[in-house]
Amino acid sequence: MTSPLDQIRQKLALSVAENAVFDGWSKAAVEAAAAQHDIPVEQALLAFPDKPSGMVDAWIEAVDVAMAQAATESSAFDALGVTKKIRWLIWKRLEIASPAREAVRSALAILAAPQNIPLGFKTGWRSADAMWRLAGDTSTDYNHYTKRIILSGVYGATLLAWLDDDSEEWTETAAFLDRRLADVAKFEKAKAHWAKQERPSISRFLGRLRYPVR
Repeated sequence: MTSPLDQIRQKLALSVAENAVFDGWSKAAVEAAAAQHDIPVEQALLAFPDKPSGMVDAWIEAVDVAMAQAATESSAFDALGVTKKIRWLIWKRLEIASPAREAVRSALAILAAPQNIPLGFKTGWRSADAMWRLAGDTSTDYNHYTKRIILSGVYGATLLAWLDDDSEEWTETAAFLDRRLADVAKFEKAKAHWAKQERPSISRFLGRLRYPVR
């Protein structure tokens, strides 16, 4: 069950990021967001993390939530194939983040600080997991982990490309994303082919050492 403070934090998170464009990831950004939503400043400061890394974490979580809500409300999303669903979700994240685009760069710098690297991995994994689940992934074997690691890399690289993209309607970012997803598709195809090949059985090998073929 979501607590009242959790609700306030979720309500403010996207607006805090937008205000971080001007005020940085700071108390001032939280106060400005609170004023926009008519939430008492004292409650907002109590609900929102006071460290920049915590603010960034809360914002990323809010993007995850907004992305999931958009996918649920989209009449076309369910009809897409898995790869197109992943592309749709990554693009939706960029659209959600766009009002805070200039603050995203500083957010990545915060997560890149040595003390925040574990948090960076955590948020990347969390977002990748949310995207795969929305795309219908139910894997529980090693694929569960490789898919999320690879998608974290694709999304992170796309985010960096997007931050430097001045093209109309982000056409350069779209082309970059499509190339990355094509590379992943090739890798998955090769991995599936390899998995079908007969591989040496360790138990059979050890058995032959013990009982040599005559």
